[in-house]
Amino acid sequence: MSNKLVRRAIETRLAQWAAARTPALRIAYENVAFTPVNGETYLRGFLLPAATGSNDLAGQHRVYRGVYQINVVAPIGLGPGAVEGIADELATLFPLNLRMTVAGFTAQVIAPATAAQGGQDESTFVLPVSFQYRADTV
Repeated sequence: MSNKLVRRAIETRLAQWAAARTPALRIAYENVAFTPVNGETYLRGFLLPAATGSNDLAGQHRVYRGVYQINVVAPIGLGPGAVEGIADELATLFPLNLRMTVAGFTAQVIAPATAAQGGQDESTFVLPVSFQYRADTV
């Protein structure tokens, strides 16, 4: 199963960018302990795989498709400008047709990274940014 490799390819690129950014951004990954600091802006990453397909009669081909979502989480009351700026940076980081290779496995961005409607709770404003990916193996 290569959803693990898709995740690794995407999250490696995301982590390198987030660490090199000024200011750096921490990332809350799925099923990994994370405690945000009061007033911190951070990211949350989610791999949302679709059903694995096969496009050959021999059953050797596999196509992995899905969506990777990155939530930009910021303290409430600062306005949307800062998180929208981060969303623009993410769109540049994951452009259409980007190919990411890890361990000989290549995943490709097949739809531009796009921000959806933001939302807020008592203490945070969250702007989801997502893109579609595809990876083929034989």
